[in-house]
Amino acid sequence: MSSSIISFFVTANPPGRLDKALSRDAPVAASLSRSRLRKLIEQGVVRVDGSVATHVDASVSEGQFVEIIVPQIKEIDNSPENIPLNIIYEDDYLIVVNKPPGMVVHPAPGSPNKTLVNALLHHCGDTLSGIGGNKRPGIVHRIDKDTSGLLVSAKSDFAHQFLAKQFENHLVERSYHALCFGVPDANDPRLRGIKGISFEPGNILKITTNLARHRTNRQKQAVVFEKGRHAITRVKVREKYGSWSRLALIECRLETGRTHQIRVHLAHAGHALVGDPLYGGRRKIPSKSFSEEVVTGVLSFPRQALHAVSLGFIHPKTNETLNFEAPLPADMSNLIKQLR
Repeated sequence: MSSSIISFFVTANPPGRLDKALSRDAPVAASLSRSRLRKLIEQGVVRVDGSVATHVDASVSEGQFVEIIVPQIKEIDNSPENIPLNIIYEDDYLIVVNKPPGMVVHPAPGSPNKTLVNALLHHCGDTLSGIGGNKRPGIVHRIDKDTSGLLVSAKSDFAHQFLAKQFENHLVERSYHALCFGVPDANDPRLRGIKGISFEPGNILKITTNLARHRTNRQKQAVVFEKGRHAITRVKVREKYGSWSRLALIECRLETGRTHQIRVHLAHAGHALVGDPLYGGRRKIPSKSFSEEVVTGVLSFPRQALHAVSLGFIHPKTNETLNFEAPLPADMSNLIKQLR
């Protein structure tokens, strides 16, 4: 497989980490996102002053000469599939879709087809971003299989890099609606005693921790404070349900976007999401709180009750700020009607 070589000098006042410095100074035309650069460093194809760089967090100095061997984009085996898409917005640079629950974003060993990528391959044809090492629709961010809601994908490497930097710099506005057990409240002394929990004006719950892969269950993420990746979630209660406020509809805003962030953060706070198979645990609802039918509906809800309801970012071509919203899917809205 052929490769291309990109070379440049580190400019003045470089960031303290190699991956950040390369992301800043690599030629824009190369369309190398920071995540892509991290992978290239780990693959041993980045040289600094002639020496192979092996650590993404290595220090770097002004004037150092960088060479990156970029492998040619691999064709993927996945075939386009004529799967209906709920398209919220589309132009020559990007496409915003409202993903239904149950659809995997990108093919994986357990889900080789019927994914959002398969659908985008059919819908977008040859207008695909190549960032990430595979020729595929430019999946800039992801949401879990059983989480519904808004996703933006890039149609060119330029658009992908432009959008990826916004996510990297926490400039993208994202909010989620979710149903959780209990009601987060600043007056709850239990919450005040949990590490990483604080409250902001307006009874906004703020959860600040690091997240890392669980030590024994590789399917899960875990709250940590010494290692892992920094994560911040803010939570606002929108509605309360049942006697003694047994359940709540909440709005979650992400300052960072880590794997399972909302799910693991709410579980850490003791307010796990309804239907969450990984973090929800076994829950009981007193029969006096709701009718038997409602209790059954809550405890048998087949997925985490989480929906990416809004998405806002700057367009890569026009620099216009775009904002999109997607209504709650039928399963969540029907459950809320029952709770009301």
